[in-house]
Amino acid sequence: MQSTTHLGPKPPFRRSRNKVIAGVCAGCADWLRWSPATGRFAFALFSVMSVIVPGIVVYLILWTIMPKPPAGDSAAD
Repeated sequence: MQSTTHLGPKPPFRRSRNKVIAGVCAGCADWLRWSPATGRFAFALFSVMSVIVPGIVVYLILWTIMPKPPAGDSAAD
């Protein structure tokens, strides 16, 4: 019997490695296959372009809804 694997794209996870505050930017960057610095720059640019407050609200929402990586998943960390 063959083992089943997750088909389709992996959902974004918050990262404990390369995190600055909660790992949201690093998790989104990893999901998009960007470097964490690029993800943080994109978030900062979005925040500045949206007069800061919407960017902070989006970050807080993502912090709440993005799961932590599964235990033992070294690729997700």
